Amino acid sequence: MTDEEHLMTMNRTGGRFDLNRIAAAFPETADTMLLDTYLTDRPEASIRVFRIYRDVPPHYHTQCDEVLHVLSGEGTFWIDDPAEEAPFVPGHLLVFPRRAVHAVPRILRDPVIFLAIDTPRRAPDDVVFVNPAEGTPSGFIKSI
Repeated sequence: MTDEEHLMTMNRTGGRFDLNRIAAAFPETADTMLLDTYLTDRPEASIRVFRIYRDVPPHYHTQCDEVLHVLSGEGTFWIDDPAEEAPFVPGHLLVFPRRAVHAVPRILRDPVIFLAIDTPRRAPDDVVFVNPAEGTPSGFIKSI
């Protein structure tokens, strides 16, 4: 069994994941704001790696809390108040409680890649844009 096949057999139950290799596999461009890949996917929690391809407008999630560990890249984010915009860099941990409006208004250095832990599981369509004209669930994220 190849490493890739082993990774795919482990993605629902647990295992060992090479986050650097997973991050390096994201393409340079995407049609959606984000691309992600699930490492674990259970009703009580999901763990994903995702890359942001463009600034992300204000939005929130109705079904889960989202914890993000910055693996690479730099940018700015805010939670609940745009006046509180702050930078993020690799090694930072960002915590977005369920229903907290948040945004990534500026990408300063690509690629911006996060390790996400969602409790409970974040369904791919669980995103509500404050201004519906700025995005839809199908234009927000797609799995690779």
